[in-house]
Amino acid sequence: MSEKLMISRMGASVPDTIWVQGRDLCTELLGKIGFAEMTWLELTGELPSKAQTTLLEAMLLTLVEHGATPMAIATRLTYMGAPEALQGAVAAGLLGMGTTFAGTAEGAARMLYAGLKDAPADADISALAKAIVDRELDAKRPIFGIGHNLHKPIDPRTPVLFAIAEQQGYRGRYVALIEAVAAAAEARTGKSMPVNATGALGALCCELGLDWRLCRGLAVIGRSVGLVGHIAEELRNPIAKQIWMRTEEEIARSIAIADAKQEQDA
Repeated sequence: MSEKLMISRMGASVPDTIWVQGRDLCTELLGKIGFAEMTWLELTGELPSKAQTTLLEAMLLTLVEHGATPMAIATRLTYMGAPEALQGAVAAGLLGMGTTFAGTAEGAARMLYAGLKDAPADADISALAKAIVDRELDAKRPIFGIGHNLHKPIDPRTPVLFAIAEQQGYRGRYVALIEAVAAAAEARTGKSMPVNATGALGALCCELGLDWRLCRGLAVIGRSVGLVGHIAEELRNPIAKQIWMRTEEEIARSIAIADAKQEQDA
């Protein structure tokens, strides 16, 4: 029995041509489209509309930088130890992207798609949101896409993203649902639970019709730029060794204090 033919439309190369999604990289794409358009092309196989490009570009920019996050610190420390492998340092940082930091767009999008899957056009969004919140909190599960340890009562990125989405005709039911989920969670818990940046990204991925399993990929693309930026700054102004040494000193100091207290109590 013959083996099944492997098929991929992503791209191919011959000596004088590189094909990307059926288009000639050198004559049809280079100098003619931007990075956001190329990203959409790779994800969907089609070039985006102007509105899709504008929104996607904003989404990619959103998570590029957020300061000395655990991901950025991991990248800097790894680069200090292995400067011959920039890609390893970036990978080390990206491995910290998940359900706590920067990676929750995936879970938010999955929740939103499921929440509106069988809902009629005139569904009560507030009721749907309350049901989601009650289900997740009763099961003691986190609600992805809302809440932030720093940005309260509003994540400043979210209203800007939603305004851009509205300008481009992509502020629809998924945005309404994530906003209603945040409101329902605040009402139940009494805590500030704003739609965070990854929640906004998850909602906008749904508005754009992207598979929820790809949503974290947009965060990976954006944050990769930021992590390379941290390495660039590390080359100009190294701080990784300071991070390491201060951590060592703090731990040594805490051990010395604990030992001294133990001697006093003895």
